[in-house]
Amino acid sequence: MHYPEPISKLIDSFMKLPGIGPKTAARLAFHVLAMKEDTVLEFAKALVDVKRHIHYCTICGHITDTDPCYICKDERRDRTMICVVQDPKDVIAMEKMKEYNGLYHVLHGAISPMEGIGPEDIKIAELLARLQDETIQEVILATDPNIEGEATAMYLSRLLKPTGIKITRIAHGLPVGGDLEYADEVTLSKALEGRREL
Repeated sequence: MHYPEPISKLIDSFMKLPGIGPKTAARLAFHVLAMKEDTVLEFAKALVDVKRHIHYCTICGHITDTDPCYICKDERRDRTMICVVQDPKDVIAMEKMKEYNGLYHVLHGAISPMEGIGPEDIKIAELLARLQDETIQEVILATDPNIEGEATAMYLSRLLKPTGIKITRIAHGLPVGGDLEYADEVTLSKALEGRREL
């Protein structure tokens, strides 16, 4: 299909986003074309503002428009705990829960030898530097429950054990409302490992 150049460029731009194929990109481009100009300008400004004003906190690595981020600045947070996550999205998910009141450390990835990502490619050195603070009593490893996340958690666990800091791993298992018959073996195994006394 031949589109006028501006539409074609917009479609190509939308296709750079994850999960957006040619059909969805074309649909979005035509939606933008139908929008009022002031709405399009507002949308474009929001995109530019994100790139210009959002960066990573120099302490924890979370996304922020101030430095340090609002979590690191908050004196009411429990400064004896650091929850280690892979991505800023994980911090947002944890914060939505409103159960955790400690600090965070964002690794910005996970160890993945298949993709050529080693420990030096993620923010492990920065974590080690933060742990020099004697107030840290517990590190919670909250990496994803997949091969890369597990490898990262195991690596960090071995690396941090000699520090004497308590190292914990978030529990994995069955989702609420899930059926045992549909769970895979790894999920069932993790659920069994994470069992607790009632």
